[in-house]
Amino acid sequence: MAYTYSVLPQDSFDDNDFKNFPILDDVIGAIWLPTLHDAAGDFKRLKKTPSLSELSDSSSTTNNFIPRNSSFASLSSSGPQIRDRIKSYRKLYQEAEALDGPGGDGAEGNADEMKLVQQLISCAEAVACRDRAHASLLLSDLRAKALVFGSAFQRVASCFVQGLADRLAMVQPLGAAGYPTAPKMNIMDAASEKKEEALRLVYDICPYIQFGHFVANSAILEAFEGERLVHVVDLGMTLGLPHGHQWRNLIHSLAKRPGAPPARLRITAVGLSRDKFIAIGEELEACAAEAGVEFEFSVVHSNLESLKPEDVKVEIGEVVVVNTILQLHCVVKESRGALNSVLQIVHELAPKVMVVVEQDSSHNGPFFLGRFMEALHYYSAIFDSLDAVLPKYDTRRAKMEQFYFAEEIKNIVSCEGPARVERHERVDQWRRRMSRAGFQPVPLKIAAQAKQWLSSINAGEGYTTVEEKGCVVLGWKSKPIIAASCWKC
Repeated sequence: MAYTYSVLPQDSFDDNDFKNFPILDDVIGAIWLPTLHDAAGDFKRLKKTPSLSELSDSSSTTNNFIPRNSSFASLSSSGPQIRDRIKSYRKLYQEAEALDGPGGDGAEGNADEMKLVQQLISCAEAVACRDRAHASLLLSDLRAKALVFGSAFQRVASCFVQGLADRLAMVQPLGAAGYPTAPKMNIMDAASEKKEEALRLVYDICPYIQFGHFVANSAILEAFEGERLVHVVDLGMTLGLPHGHQWRNLIHSLAKRPGAPPARLRITAVGLSRDKFIAIGEELEACAAEAGVEFEFSVVHSNLESLKPEDVKVEIGEVVVVNTILQLHCVVKESRGALNSVLQIVHELAPKVMVVVEQDSSHNGPFFLGRFMEALHYYSAIFDSLDAVLPKYDTRRAKMEQFYFAEEIKNIVSCEGPARVERHERVDQWRRRMSRAGFQPVPLKIAAQAKQWLSSINAGEGYTTVEEKGCVVLGWKSKPIIAASCWKC
């Protein structure tokens, strides 16, 4: 007898406590028992069925895509968090878009927004359950509503629709091999001209990457104070961002420091974008010559997992700092081996400080739906921030959203295994990881300077900077977006 899954209905939200959200309520059981019905319409119960989170979990180290040993503790604890997140969405989207909703202003626009939220979540559940028919039906409807030039949530929804469609296309029968992999160091390694243009626009228009550079350079300048031979090891070179903006600023600051500039500044770029790095190095050499700073530049052509201590040449008497901007999360895999290996190599370099700048959000949980909800919340805030600086039909905003942020979203939503490199984690998790690797925190006391810096670049209202346990966090309307931390061996 053939059975089909009974999936989440589109209108299943309850105004009070979301008790009609069936999948999330069922996670209180040790094993999720989905409601099934046969051709005659009689409802059945499966006696032993993998949970929804097990169906979407890829953290197993076996070759099978579906793990068989997901713990009840992890599953049951995720339910209330996800339900609370959904409840917060209802409040958020009722308050937001009130004057610029997709269906007009006022209640009609809010209702359309909420329906879109509900359909997105329903579609994510259908994809997680491998219900191709229902997911395809929802995707067809979502494509007509998630507009690239619509409201902030319509635009972010369009990116998640792309990710869900990609994930659905790669869904395989239970027990089959997992998702195809595409080894790369970050999403920009195989970047097209459109992606590179989008990255440049994100740097120029959004304060997020510039904030990371500002905080990192502040810590590096402090570490280099009074030193003659200084060496920066840059892991990833900010995704290969052209022109080396971070190091141009550092060169100018070193040239102007009290006393005299260092006798020599060396920068070692580590990554797979050799040609990009060489071009950046040539520009930096010209910049340093003009500023009167002795400069050397070298490239280590390697991803972080393959990096060896002997690849980075450290000379006697050099003070070393390690810099990583939006890169380290790419080596956070299902096991801690890859990241621990990288951190061990960094430890052997004995840097005076290591600066880590990362997205401050939880996009590396073991369960697909949890990651989906966290990412939806995080990128909704980013897309909302773009509304504050660019008009509705500005093509620059569309390029940033569709060719940069959408690439991150699609990787989080559609990829699994080694292909999923956008494994963002919260700053508290980074503290634990760094501490386990033998690093000690170096408090960053520059929140006041960061606020002044935000004012100096005319970032606009809505951005917030806070110090949190020695880290500095940039947020949008109090939603954390980027966190910078500093460490020593």
